[in-house]
Amino acid sequence: MPDDKNTVVGQLTELMTSLDRHGTETTAGLRELIENGVRHMPGCQYAGMTLAERGNTVTSVVATHRYAAVLDTIQDRRGEGPCLSAAWRHHMMYVDDLNVDERWPGYQRDALEATPIRSIVSYELFDDDKSMAALNFYAEHPHAFSDESLEIGDIFATHVALAWSMMRRQDQFRSALASRDTIGQAKGVIMERFNLDAVEAFELLTRLSQQSNTKLIDIAKALIDSEHPLKPRHRGARS
Repeated sequence: MPDDKNTVVGQLTELMTSLDRHGTETTAGLRELIENGVRHMPGCQYAGMTLAERGNTVTSVVATHRYAAVLDTIQDRRGEGPCLSAAWRHHMMYVDDLNVDERWPGYQRDALEATPIRSIVSYELFDDDKSMAALNFYAEHPHAFSDESLEIGDIFATHVALAWSMMRRQDQFRSALASRDTIGQAKGVIMERFNLDAVEAFELLTRLSQQSNTKLIDIAKALIDSEHPLKPRHRGARS
């Protein structure tokens, strides 16, 4: 068992280092991590990551099989289920046999009808002001997960939570750079069409954003994409 855990931790560390180095897109990176989890967790057949918004809106972030997405849809409809409980209650939820586990009766009934899944283990990933998430492992047979499985699942949950945070920061950084470039292009258009300097062009963009109650980046994109150039005016006409 210690050798198995050390092997998993080592491989996860290498994988996360690679994802960070190559700036892997969030969804692709998470998918690679949970697919790795399915391969290494004894008894596991499928896995997925569930995002729960405040108010219990549930979505599948990534899933290795449609069953995981189906179960998230059921949780969204019913407002209950092991993944939601793990996310909300901040601990692992283990379903040893869905046939007899009645903690979530509506979810249980729909899940048994819609999928062959019988064993589920869910781990809380994070909890912030707007949303919570859980990492889920599934199997079609009851009693599929051993103590070893649960330990390895916990290791994967820890690394997936770290990866989510890391890749979200990368996405935000890339988005900020793209927004800066777009706003810069829009400023250039305004400077040319209205004979303004950079500061005046940015002030005009800001006023348009405030007056229309539209995000600055959306104003910039609309200006760049516009097929009808604004009629330029000269500095002398400014008030």
